[in-house]
Amino acid sequence: MQERRALKLNGFIGILLIILLFAAAFWSCFNLHFIRGGILILTASILCSGIIIVQPNEAKVITFFGRYIGSVNDAGLWMTVPITMRKKVSLKVRNFNSKMLKVNDVEGNPVEIAAVIVFKVVDSAKAMFDVDDYYTFVEIQSETALRHVATKYPYDNFKEEGYSLRGNAEEVADELCRELQDRLKVAGVDVLEARLTHLAYATEIAGAMLQRQQAAAILAARQIIVQGAVGMAQMAISQLQDDGIVELDEERKVAMINNLLVAIVSDRAAQPIINTGTLY
Repeated sequence: MQERRALKLNGFIGILLIILLFAAAFWSCFNLHFIRGGILILTASILCSGIIIVQPNEAKVITFFGRYIGSVNDAGLWMTVPITMRKKVSLKVRNFNSKMLKVNDVEGNPVEIAAVIVFKVVDSAKAMFDVDDYYTFVEIQSETALRHVATKYPYDNFKEEGYSLRGNAEEVADELCRELQDRLKVAGVDVLEARLTHLAYATEIAGAMLQRQQAAAILAARQIIVQGAVGMAQMAISQLQDDGIVELDEERKVAMINNLLVAIVSDRAAQPIINTGTLY
């Protein structure tokens, strides 16, 4: 099914034509031409059934005894083929909020996910005849596409390679939009935008995953601290030797490096011990 333009005439011209036909019919009856007058009245009455009003961002799908003859998308007053059925299809931009779904990501972890879909009808014939109810079709296909996309990525990527649902929301939304467009084009629907509105671990594993995230963050911070501490220890020993302040043998270098690393890497503030000398 493909949308096409229906035959139409400006409604005001059509109303004027109907008025002229009724006037001619009354004139014929007045002059005792009843048969001609009856034909003119019948013709004018049939033409009256072809007057339609189309609101902005609306389409009228017209069928003639079960056959699709076209759509009227232009707003205004029109005269079209009489004795036809007209069904209204909204062409406005609409939002659809999916239900919160519980799915397993690519690693098998249960996550809760939801999305908002922005769409509009661009082909009234497909929306009316190719699917039973295009809005219900959008709901079901949106949830199916969201489940399919969610199972292709992990919730979070601890290896810092590839995409994840939490770290690459833009890329995931773009893929969701493309998949929805492929699924919904059969209904004459154009997907304008698709965005995730909710993303979280399922309650049964939320605590364990939070501990995992905290451990990963602590590990990453520790790696940075250790790298900085080693660099500071190297700089301190090199500067002491270059300035000739003190001569350190290998054993004292090891002791100084140990003290510096403990002072920098430790979670708590270091407690210095001052050597004031010996009794003897």
